[in-house]
Amino acid sequence: MQSGNDSATEANFDGLVGPTHSYSGLSLGNVASTSNRQAVSNPRDAALQGLDKMLRLAELGFVQGVLPPHFRPALSVARRLGFSGTDAQVLKDIQAQAPYLLGSLSSASSMWTANAATVTPSADSRDGRVHFTPANLNAKFHRSFEHLTSGRALAATFRDDSFFAHHEALPAVAQFGDEGAANHTRLCAQYGKPGVHFFVYGREGFDTHSPRPARFHARQTLEASQAIARQHGLSAGQCVFALQSPAVIDAGVFHNDVIAVGNANVLFYHEAAFHDEQRCLGELTSAYEQSAPDGPAFTPIRVASETVSVADAVASYLFNSQLLSRHDGAMLLLVPVECERNPRVRQYLEDLVDDQSQPIREVLYADLTQSMLNGGGPACLRLRVVLTPEEQAAANPACFIDHERHKTLSDWVKRHYRDRLTPQDLADPALLGESQAALDELTGLLNLGSIYEFQR
Repeated sequence: MQSGNDSATEANFDGLVGPTHSYSGLSLGNVASTSNRQAVSNPRDAALQGLDKMLRLAELGFVQGVLPPHFRPALSVARRLGFSGTDAQVLKDIQAQAPYLLGSLSSASSMWTANAATVTPSADSRDGRVHFTPANLNAKFHRSFEHLTSGRALAATFRDDSFFAHHEALPAVAQFGDEGAANHTRLCAQYGKPGVHFFVYGREGFDTHSPRPARFHARQTLEASQAIARQHGLSAGQCVFALQSPAVIDAGVFHNDVIAVGNANVLFYHEAAFHDEQRCLGELTSAYEQSAPDGPAFTPIRVASETVSVADAVASYLFNSQLLSRHDGAMLLLVPVECERNPRVRQYLEDLVDDQSQPIREVLYADLTQSMLNGGGPACLRLRVVLTPEEQAAANPACFIDHERHKTLSDWVKRHYRDRLTPQDLADPALLGESQAALDELTGLLNLGSIYEFQR
């Protein structure tokens, strides 16, 4: 573990929505995903909404990056399932023989890069490098093969092995179910100083008698979180492991980032988020004070059920927000517009900003309707990576967003993406060709190299 760097900052790397963005209702336990199954989607709007959010944060002075979509339909997976012939023939045979596979093989769910990996900054790792472990996402078939391209994309973005370390995904078995940074929060006095890693899990993989939800499957295991901590060289004193409330998982909180979000010294959470709230807060306070004895105090912001119910939190994605620190230390909360449309949540946010005793000073609303309809808000769309100036300089410069990059990518989207996509369109061979052409061009625009199977 390093002593830290005062000039380090947190960069947000958002997933660029792919050309096959669609509503197939694949994510049981995600209320929005299943509720909008078979609806008509707009991939062009989805990608542009995401890019506009990226630019908005870049304009506010935050370091903003972009990660590429994955190639879909995933024909390499289809071939592993026994389909053969030309790409067009494989697509035709899937539609004829196993149409239930089409939505899964075409899903653009890689847009939610909070699930792409877990990241440890150099200030915390034993070898002083930034560590990445792609999530195996083995709880859902349509996401279980994402780690291959995610790993290649991260390696192409963070190439210099003197600064960055890349690990393989954990074994893809139930006992090591890993959903990435959606269940991981880092708390710290400063981004470049040593921090506390807060891992939230839904069940224990090997102890089948431990608490777990009754209605929906808990995707993250304790054992997966512990394994990643070991991979990244974290000590026991740097980590807190907490069980997510089984009841909120059954209420549609499929990841911890739907019920809690943290940044720097602040944890913004719903009172129902954790199985043992007081023990969780006690362990976080103790670990934080050890890591930052001279820093600002650990500040939990607790939202009571009587103020915002779990149902309202899930419907509005209040906690699936981005909590960001400005240069003066004041924090802003970027939330989806659904929060503004919910009267109880909007009133809570107005009261929150009026409360000068806490550090959140501003609320920004973002229109991410296309993503929200599929069950992913602002926090789902971004992977947080703390970088020192030297690490940022060593990262792929083509993946950072500014006005020029935003325009280039927006023009690319407008040229290649459809503005209307039905579930039936996923079987269209023309869509397959459009996706290949689009992503082939994108690898050049982002200087990624050959990260897609069809380019090999």
